[in-house]
Amino acid sequence: MRCVNRNKQPFWYAQHIGIASNYDDDGLQNGTYAEYGKPVKLMANISADKGEVIARQFGDDDHYDRVIVLEDRDTPINEYSVLWVDTKPKTDRDGNLVLDDGGNPVTPWDYIVTKVGRGLPKFGAAVIAISRVTVS
Repeated sequence: MRCVNRNKQPFWYAQHIGIASNYDDDGLQNGTYAEYGKPVKLMANISADKGEVIARQFGDDDHYDRVIVLEDRDTPINEYSVLWVDTKPKTDRDGNLVLDDGGNPVTPWDYIVTKVGRGLPKFGAAVIAISRVTVS
């Protein structure tokens, strides 16, 4: 499957790399949080907000808002990846996310991956259902 270049839009994704722990001033663990790798920029066809045609692509499921179509079926994006579609992640010179004093990204992701569908090995594409989220 081929995607028309003029219809492609930029977006960024970051892979889940593990779970880290929070510690209080006494050195005691007081929670955990997910860690993500460096944001990676890709170009893909991204649908407008969900409509009737999109609702049938993954079945009659209301748990996603948009669909991304990538020519590369072997994309590393999976159900644990986070995405910046309507925003651009703020990164430092090394490509790491810029964090605030609390350790949270200055520009948090605005979408998560709900489902990934992959086509046939030689000619297939990857179709990714994504859901809008608010990260605070």
